[in-house]
Amino acid sequence: MQFGQLSACLGALVLALSGPSAAFWKIPCTSPLVVERADPIVNPGQVSPHVHTIMGGNGFGFSMDYQQVPSLYFHEANGSFTSVQQVGGALIYYLQRMDPGKNETSLLAFPEGFRMVAGDPLLRENLNTVQSQAINFTCLGSNQADTAGLPNYNCPDGLRTQIFFPSCWNGVDVDSADHRSHIVYPSTANGGTCPPGFDHRTISIFYEILWAVDAFKDQWHGSQQPFVFSNGDPTGFGYHGDFVNGWDVPTLQQAINTCTDGDQGFGNNGDIDLCQPLLPLISDQDAQGCVQPASVAEPVFGTLPALPGCNPVQAGPSRATATSGCGAPTTIGKPEALFRDLTASKGWAYVGCGSDIALGARTLPDAATAGPDMTVEKCVDFCAGKGLSYAGVEFGDECYCGKTLAIDRAPHPGLPGNCLIMCAGNSSEYCGGPQRISLYQKCDGGRCQNVDSTKLIRPGTSPTKALQRHRRRALP
Repeated sequence: MQFGQLSACLGALVLALSGPSAAFWKIPCTSPLVVERADPIVNPGQVSPHVHTIMGGNGFGFSMDYQQVPSLYFHEANGSFTSVQQVGGALIYYLQRMDPGKNETSLLAFPEGFRMVAGDPLLRENLNTVQSQAINFTCLGSNQADTAGLPNYNCPDGLRTQIFFPSCWNGVDVDSADHRSHIVYPSTANGGTCPPGFDHRTISIFYEILWAVDAFKDQWHGSQQPFVFSNGDPTGFGYHGDFVNGWDVPTLQQAINTCTDGDQGFGNNGDIDLCQPLLPLISDQDAQGCVQPASVAEPVFGTLPALPGCNPVQAGPSRATATSGCGAPTTIGKPEALFRDLTASKGWAYVGCGSDIALGARTLPDAATAGPDMTVEKCVDFCAGKGLSYAGVEFGDECYCGKTLAIDRAPHPGLPGNCLIMCAGNSSEYCGGPQRISLYQKCDGGRCQNVDSTKLIRPGTSPTKALQRHRRRALP
């Protein structure tokens, strides 16, 4: 896929690096693509044992590509688990880390179909290896040093989970049985010399994800920190990340070869909008709309009696044991629809998630209503009663109607859109979002069909430069 098929995420950080060898660019993701028990690397075509937060384009499937990490939960005193809000999606760095012992001039792009895993979900102790050093945690607002495991104190500005991926490739295999043996770490987790047999140096990848743990600061109980990852890991030593290459390989290689000047933004803050091979950028709103409904029928958000899947909390220090047979769903179902199908009942079709401007001319300006009982059906009936052809619901409880739909407000092909607020009158329906309107059109007597918003983003687009929150620090 093109680089534009990645979603965008909040919170770019400024790196105190300089020089061509330290050049980098970063991909900010506004939100996860989907959160569910999917792992197309370790469990292709199956329901994964534990929940992953998945970042990537909305062409994701259970046998496809993307980046993912385990989700985080708060372990309540009564034994239940509450999902921890993720701040944005992820910040992914592409770093120009060359072998200091060689006269290298360029790094390699990942070949088509390339896959790798960093970390071990069953690990529950710090082995002090290069592999374990590639994962750590930053407790923002605490003035404490990074830790190898989950910190045992509150993080006022959030907990940032961090993971480096290996970059020394054998030059032959795009995958291996354990998804690790074909690519290894250099002499340090984030740089150094590659070992013999792994002398093909790829671009280095580094993930950062921020979790809003401070929301639970008054609910701590017992003598140990109360957070646990979705794989039943309360230590953090079992944190892990997966990567499957979805890049158009020539595009990535061109970016690696071109965006190398540490004095022109790539060594100061990694501005992606300075990297010409990756342009143009899509808007923040469009990037936020790159979402995909879950395909496993189980709750993963809110307060749950147990972690999704069969994942008892295992604190170690011995390796965790994979479990099954707890009655958790094992079937991949049809993705949840982000709209109400009214084609048969009312003769109206969903046309997508369009844009609206609260302080400007409305997208549908000819009639409006609002109320705490708003549903898609109620809005469509209201607009039909006015003799208008378009109906739109917005911000959960607002309804707008119009004769026509302007092209510049129409949904973008292939983007499901950020219309993810539930209807005030029906919590099972979606009624638009902030400055985003769920649009329905009266069928003209011919074919009445809802738009298919699950297709890939149109080729040739690139991800947004998201709103950035700068935190100056040195990369480890």
